[in-house]
Amino acid sequence: MDLAPEPFTCADHAARMAAALQAAAEAGLDGVLVAPGPDLVHLTGYRPPAETERLTLLVLAADRDPVLVVPALEAADAAAAPGAAALGLRDWADGKDPYRIAAEHLPAGGRFAVSDNAWALHLLRLRRELPGISYTPLTDALPMLRAVKDPRELERLAAAGAAADAAYARILDLPFAGRREREVAADLAELLREHGHSRVDFTVVGSGPNGADPHHEAGERVIARGDMVVLDFGGLKHGYGSDISRTVHVGEPTAEEQRVHDVVREAQRAASAAVRPGIACQDVDRAARAVITEAGYGDRFVHRTGHGIGVTTHEPPYMVEGEEQPLVPGMCFSVEPGIYLPGRFGVRIEDIVTVTEDGGRSLNNAPRELAVVE
Repeated sequence: MDLAPEPFTCADHAARMAAALQAAAEAGLDGVLVAPGPDLVHLTGYRPPAETERLTLLVLAADRDPVLVVPALEAADAAAAPGAAALGLRDWADGKDPYRIAAEHLPAGGRFAVSDNAWALHLLRLRRELPGISYTPLTDALPMLRAVKDPRELERLAAAGAAADAAYARILDLPFAGRREREVAADLAELLREHGHSRVDFTVVGSGPNGADPHHEAGERVIARGDMVVLDFGGLKHGYGSDISRTVHVGEPTAEEQRVHDVVREAQRAASAAVRPGIACQDVDRAARAVITEAGYGDRFVHRTGHGIGVTTHEPPYMVEGEEQPLVPGMCFSVEPGIYLPGRFGVRIEDIVTVTEDGGRSLNNAPRELAVVE
């Protein structure tokens, strides 16, 4: 039986807000401004019921108590959030000026990290109230804000990964040949839900030449015998993400198809094996890319090796050349090299990996061999 994990407490969220303020101070900032989105969920546990043009803003400012400015019609929902008791709630009614209310809790001339998805409209109107205020992107200023997971977050990510593994095991028993990509994608979505996902974010099914497009969306193409099929799917379980890719073949593969898959599998293994505290994110990318380049497919690996995962399925850190952020125990990210041969087929293999004290651990354990489906 899949039991829900213990919920995060108000003390957990208070500690996260305090840590964010401390990190901002160390970065030479006066605080953090957080709009609705993953940062707000992480810091307060509050997910607004719907995204609207009405201002919702968490204000974390040095030497001041945290304040959440919310529309009056959403105040009850905000008050019920797990971290609400650690906040001051300031609600505002339609017809009132929410920017003036927010400005009351900000120092004049302050410099703030702002969550990446904040609306320009809100930031410009807040600057009208406080002409001296300045902003910097939160991801640039505090890249580690959500990157390092605590044990209970890791528990949730592991459960999401196991659910994705189980969905993959089930899809292998279903027919592929003669069905449209979108039908197989619908099966994947249903299987994720059956295994406890509350939200399905994506179900990529790229068959034959469509597999050579890394971001192909499942469409009307009928899958045929002889097709290589890229499967990439994930979503949220217990509020934390899953993301897995495997490549299957309808009927027996050719020698070339098997070889390309073997190269990607070895690249994925090499990159996962490279994970350990202290190395730079770009070193994980380099480990995967070296294998694929050596095999002669370097120009056919066209994307980064990985991305972070947590309360969203894509977040910092990124495993890409130029990213020198060192790995830290508790970081979680995908390792997903691929080879894409335009007009023919593609191969991608992906696991979520977490950094441990002495290496890395995969949160996905589904078989990585090239599975033959019917």
